[in-house]
Amino acid sequence: MANEDRDKDKGEHREPEELSEKAAPEPAEPVGSAEPVEPEVSAEPVEPVGQPAEPAEPAEPGEAAVPSDARRRMRAALWPPRVSRGQLVVALLLFALGLGLAIQVRSTNDHDQLRGARQEDLVRILDELDSRQQRLQQEKAQLEQSLAQLENSSNQAKEAQEQTRKKTAELGVLAGTVKATGPGIVLTIDDPQGQVKADMLLDTLQELRAAGAEAIQINDVRVVAGTYFTDNASGGVQIDGKNVAQPFRFTVIGNPQDLTPALNIPGGVVRSLEKQQAKATISQQQKVVVDALVAPKQLQYGKPAAK
Repeated sequence: MANEDRDKDKGEHREPEELSEKAAPEPAEPVGSAEPVEPEVSAEPVEPVGQPAEPAEPAEPGEAAVPSDARRRMRAALWPPRVSRGQLVVALLLFALGLGLAIQVRSTNDHDQLRGARQEDLVRILDELDSRQQRLQQEKAQLEQSLAQLENSSNQAKEAQEQTRKKTAELGVLAGTVKATGPGIVLTIDDPQGQVKADMLLDTLQELRAAGAEAIQINDVRVVAGTYFTDNASGGVQIDGKNVAQPFRFTVIGNPQDLTPALNIPGGVVRSLEKQQAKATISQQQKVVVDALVAPKQLQYGKPAAK
């Protein structure tokens, strides 16, 4: 009985504890995460007001890589260049425009030489052109006369032989195989500074030929169709492989009234030689002799063509 009474007393004491446990609410779980949420803490400490600012910390490696990436992107955008068809067309048009302007400027400069020439020089040039025209007209008249003589002569064979002999002599003068004499000029070029080169002598020769020179001799070398000029490595000039010492002496057969103005035109031979500190002296003569000869060469491939 005593034991039952004790058990009853214990039961009465347990009931309030169980009731208190049931009455206590269970703690609520956080939504979306089973881990506790930590409060955010600022990484940089709050500086007190009134204190001077601390010096800035050096940039991290990641921050320095940003400009490098920008430069790399810029290089990739600029090289290799990407040229479109329109840009190429514009470039070609600009090139053509520049070339045309350069040619126009050069042509204008050439005309400026004549604009700046004296009246005497212009008259001399016109006289030279008139003389050339008259010479061509005379040659035409001579050829027409020769043709008429061949057609009307009773002894055409004898006349043909005479014409052949004259033509052979003329060709011998041009080929340099026979001596020649007649009116002309003597051009002497003194070059104490040694500035006259092979190209300047060639320009002088071309100017004389254009003015109607029929036979030319430079010092002791006969000038023919195959004559060439070269500069020596040690100084001086060679003509057809022969050394030619100065002063250079041009003996020319032709009309002196045509040859002299051709050398004295503005920007011509005489002016070009004076720029190189060389002196050119021209002497007109009624009779000059071209006596240097060239050995005839046997033609290897060329033959007269039948009519």
